[in-house]
Amino acid sequence: MVLRYLGQLDDGEFESALQELRLTRSIWTIDLAYLMRHFGVRHRFCTQTLGVDKGYKNQSFYRKHFDTEETRVNQLFAQAKACKVLVEKWGLDSEGPWEQLAQIAVSIQDIQAHLAQGHVAIVLVNSGVLHCDLCSSPVKYCCFAPSGHRCFCRTPDYQGHFIVLRGYSRATSCIFYNNPAYADRMCSTSISNFEEARTSYGTDEDILFVYLDS
Repeated sequence: MVLRYLGQLDDGEFESALQELRLTRSIWTIDLAYLMRHFGVRHRFCTQTLGVDKGYKNQSFYRKHFDTEETRVNQLFAQAKACKVLVEKWGLDSEGPWEQLAQIAVSIQDIQAHLAQGHVAIVLVNSGVLHCDLCSSPVKYCCFAPSGHRCFCRTPDYQGHFIVLRGYSRATSCIFYNNPAYADRMCSTSISNFEEARTSYGTDEDILFVYLDS
């Protein structure tokens, strides 16, 4: 979806890249950063954890592939600089002095400033929390919940999902995004709901900034 927006999508080359980068089973945000680098797309991957958080091992969403993926994903982080994949760690560093902590998280203002330039971003969210204010009656798109229609069925367990941010409205305090599961529609949610979904435990607050001028 992002590569198509940038005018760089060639189906054959894309499939070859997936095989070369081994993006065929479990996809992590660092994998998407490597994919952007493969296509020469300017990017910046911000996360709170450089590698795999061992605390996720017992979460149902991660449990199936955790043991086999941990080493692979940690290696990707370790090799990122050498491979020219831009990764930045945000968040509190218990080993660093407080005066060196310029900013502890990517803010909604950072995201809005990025989108205002015509750029896009891929964000890892908890789909069980995220809901779209535009999705309505077509059952094939939405799940019904006591609070109304949703893009996803709400579940007490973390369910990781990537969305593509495409814009925002300051007047209505909402974020516009595409859900790759439904490529033919635009979704919108309140900034407060978006913040809850992207900062849920399990996301590491991963966000991959992608630049139009790549």
